[in-house]
Amino acid sequence: MVIRVLVADDQAVVRTGFVGLLDTQPDIEVVAEAEDGAEAIRQAAELTPDLVLLDIRMPGVNGIEAAREIVAASGGATRALMLTTFGLDEYVYDALAAGAGGFLLKDATFPELLHAVRVVADGRALLAPEITQRLIAEFVRQRPGTGPHPGVEGLTAREAEVLVLIARGLSNADIAGRLAITDHTVKTHINRLFAKMGLRDRAQAVILAYELGLVVAGRENHRG
Repeated sequence: MVIRVLVADDQAVVRTGFVGLLDTQPDIEVVAEAEDGAEAIRQAAELTPDLVLLDIRMPGVNGIEAAREIVAASGGATRALMLTTFGLDEYVYDALAAGAGGFLLKDATFPELLHAVRVVADGRALLAPEITQRLIAEFVRQRPGTGPHPGVEGLTAREAEVLVLIARGLSNADIAGRLAITDHTVKTHINRLFAKMGLRDRAQAVILAYELGLVVAGRENHRG
């Protein structure tokens, strides 16, 4: 199965570099390039790629606005992977909240780029690297939630436990091993958790876990 990708970055050199790297892979096809968010939205609507690789900071319509519109218009069929610069980008939290499946630093290595594209295109969130968790934790700290999330009281102890493990970057298989349950049972807990909390994907689940204080950066314990 070939992953169809749209690359959007206002810096031609950066955009061309990513396109050239992705085009070397037999399972990845770059179907279009865009130099800003508005063009990315237009091309995504026309081509419906599996994934859009979007620079967060672009003139006019930025990557966050483009991601929000593209993901919503496609009903989640098109995934968004954000490109950001080194360090704490002030827009990372907004990008994840807008529906992005994860983010990638612009100085990422070739293997990291390929891994990110494949993970996000597969519907998973790129949340395992420690830097991602630190970024989310930092932005949640700076912008705390307004109170308990509607429905949080309805979570079972096991569902809350699964939410914590998702936030720590564990895959379904890892969660199954940690809790000594089957993959099918893990999926059932996740489906119920997402339905109760109105979550779209694992990225939103991670944000929620930090906002609720179930996961605290640098700590292994959590409130339950």
